Amino acid sequence: MAVTSATIVIFGGFPIWDPVVLITRFQNPVVLAVSLFALCLATLATNLAANVVSPANDFSNLWPSKITFRIGGLITGIVGILLRPWKLVEDPSGYIFTWLVGYSALLGPIGGILICDYFVIRRTKLHPIQLYLRDGQYFYRNGFNPAAIVALVLGVAPNVPGFLGTIKVIDPSTVGPFLMRLYSYAWFVGFSISFVAYWVWMVFVRKTRTAA
Repeated sequence: MAVTSATIVIFGGFPIWDPVVLITRFQNPVVLAVSLFALCLATLATNLAANVVSPANDFSNLWPSKITFRIGGLITGIVGILLRPWKLVEDPSGYIFTWLVGYSALLGPIGGILICDYFVIRRTKLHPIQLYLRDGQYFYRNGFNPAAIVALVLGVAPNVPGFLGTIKVIDPSTVGPFLMRLYSYAWFVGFSISFVAYWVWMVFVRKTRTAA
């Protein structure tokens, strides 16, 4: 945000949010070379680690005997190409309001559930061995926690109409200004609703069932 805002003052006219485009505005060859090196280093060190390592492990865990970490990485790369990320970044408004906000509508509720469970419900105390035991402390119902699933659905639901209106599946006028405006705060809305819903279920519903 700071760099993009500074480009309005330095170069005038309009903000330059794409770092590749911004680098082409530099005239000093030394600055240009250092910037390109930094961009390549950031792509290799940060983007690859953040966007490849995690899904590669996820694919590997789906079928450990057949899918190695290397194969998981290859699958991630293929899926990444099929998603055509260059289409996402060619339109800043589509990238920000359609992709990122839509993505946050799912991640916000997940974050609310995780933070509530770890910091509020369990007071930062976990029993790692129990995570790997069938019928262990965290097994819940056949490996699924109903409270987390319900909280996730409740957190995502209010943002669905706004998302459908944004991608023009539904006419935004049909969705209504309130829900469209609500979607602009998708992460915060989903986080708050899921946090509260998960807390209520885990504290009151479980306590009621235990007493019964």
